[in-house]
Amino acid sequence: MILLLIVIYIAFVGLGIPDSLFGVAWPSMYQQFNLPLSTANYIIIFTSAGTIVSSLNSSRLIHRYGTAKITIASTLLTSVSLLGISLSPNIWWIFLLSFPLGLGAGAIDTALNNYVALHYSASQMSFLHCFYGLGVLAGPYFMSLLLKNDFTWQNGYQIAFVIQVLITVILFSSLRLWPNNEEKNLDEKTKNKKVLRIKEVLKIPGVKLTCVIFIATCTIEATCGVWGSTFLVNSRFMTVANAAQGITFYYLGMFIGRFCSGIMNSRLTSWTVIFIGHIFLLIGISLVFIPVQSFTVLMGLLLIGFGNSMMYPNFVFLTPINFGQKNSQSIMGIQMTASYVGTLCMAPIFGLIAQHYSTELFPYYLLITFLIMALATLKLKKQIHVLKG
Repeated sequence: MILLLIVIYIAFVGLGIPDSLFGVAWPSMYQQFNLPLSTANYIIIFTSAGTIVSSLNSSRLIHRYGTAKITIASTLLTSVSLLGISLSPNIWWIFLLSFPLGLGAGAIDTALNNYVALHYSASQMSFLHCFYGLGVLAGPYFMSLLLKNDFTWQNGYQIAFVIQVLITVILFSSLRLWPNNEEKNLDEKTKNKKVLRIKEVLKIPGVKLTCVIFIATCTIEATCGVWGSTFLVNSRFMTVANAAQGITFYYLGMFIGRFCSGIMNSRLTSWTVIFIGHIFLLIGISLVFIPVQSFTVLMGLLLIGFGNSMMYPNFVFLTPINFGQKNSQSIMGIQMTASYVGTLCMAPIFGLIAQHYSTELFPYYLLITFLIMALATLKLKKQIHVLKG
């Protein structure tokens, strides 16, 4: 089981790499194709649409083919998509290939999160997301090295393609490690769960607030990931290569935050870890406001990644505690949908703002989103406390 867990961790590193590539590549990409800044929104929408489609259908596919085969096929699909994007002669091909890239990522995310939740501990789940953080850190790091040495963003996507192919080979080689009766075990673990309609879920006290929180935390994550590098180029006047290197501070903060969250969870409650994350997140946003091209803004991005990274895994962990195990499966699905809304809608909204006004509004957008999330968190904590009596 430990060897299989290592393989799953490796797969999650591969899941993270493509997620961080686009935001770092975009300053070079839109200049090369002579596009408006906000064109990135369409790529985000196509990728997110693929993620949503695969997530909604993942349960049926996993039940039919198994977690291992779905993970292998999805990793291979992301590999082909990355290679295709690197060879695209124009933006239309990138639009087209972003959808299967999202399809593969959504299936991997849902399949492996579900498998680890059923077969491993909460601590191992936290470290799973830590390895995702390692993947999103590696993407911009390699991209920045390439750009600094006069390579292109296409070369970065090609390296990601090679890594994904290697991970596909590792996953295929691990087929014998996966239990043959995983679908039966899945049914045994979930047969007593209560399935609710969307209207029924939203009527449960606190669910709407937790949806707001998931939208907000994913808005901050997606906005920094997609637009952080562009902000450094346009508003802090860094070169494209330096901005690509600078955004690695954000992803480094995300990686460190997930790792520290896993350690802190063994000593502190999830609510305490969440409020610690809020403090670091606010400090980070405050530093990004300072209008200088210096280490200060990079430290701000690092602290934003550090603080915000603690939200997602801890709120996921609190779901059955806050709302009861019989409702947790239905509520989890609503929460995942809310998180996709943050990526699909809210990050593109900032793209439109940046296009029509200025990327200088980047820290203001993050601050407003943070305040909404902090208020919703406080109200949810109070509501849960009242319900628990």
